[in-house]
Amino acid sequence: MLKMIQGARYLIQGFSLINQPGIRRFAYLPMLINILLFSGAIWFGLSHFEGWLEALMPNWLPAWLESALTWIIWPLFVILLALIVFFTFSIIANILAAPFNGILAEMVEKQVSGASPPDMPWTQVIKDTPKMVMNELRKTAYLLRWMLPLLLLSWIPGLNLIAPVLWFFLSSWTLALDYHDYPMGNHLLGFKEQREKLRQHRSLALGFGFATLIATMIPIVNFLVIPAAVAGATMLYIENLKT
Repeated sequence: MLKMIQGARYLIQGFSLINQPGIRRFAYLPMLINILLFSGAIWFGLSHFEGWLEALMPNWLPAWLESALTWIIWPLFVILLALIVFFTFSIIANILAAPFNGILAEMVEKQVSGASPPDMPWTQVIKDTPKMVMNELRKTAYLLRWMLPLLLLSWIPGLNLIAPVLWFFLSSWTLALDYHDYPMGNHLLGFKEQREKLRQHRSLALGFGFATLIATMIPIVNFLVIPAAVAGATMLYIENLKT
């Protein structure tokens, strides 16, 4: 539990880091992408909310039992829908922001440790953009292996009652994987090596992922999540995973 709390604190640290001179300007573009995407996520979720909720609510229960359990079931399904919508839009936002998140992670590392991975000028970033986007798509393919069965489970009456808990853990773990890719990728670690390092510090990673997931669902705060999470993950990597 202490490790999970420590992991969550790195996200809080990330929010303070992105306001520091020398880092702030590299956080603006990912922040703009996040504002546009999460505004779209909020609009999309609200406009489809009632239909999804009606489809998820079990219709096989007796009327008296359904009425009695509504106060338990309804909040679970609200959480489930929020997790699915915000998690999906987080993936899209990170694909679009990928070329800039690597620079942000590099600037944070320079600022806090005085050392850095090899310099990556803007011309090189533009050149490497297709590779970075493909890396994001590979990560997305990895996530889909777990997301698709969980989506199916979410629509099975009865079993979908446990889906919010499973979504919460999956979302937290994958967000930790996603944001740590930027500092680790700057040090030329492949996705398999990244997963192994985070598994060795699973509690730290999950604590960071839990905090990031919660932050994505808080209005206004969610606009700042991408750069703050990149900065926080970079700090977690420097202080715990870098060898």
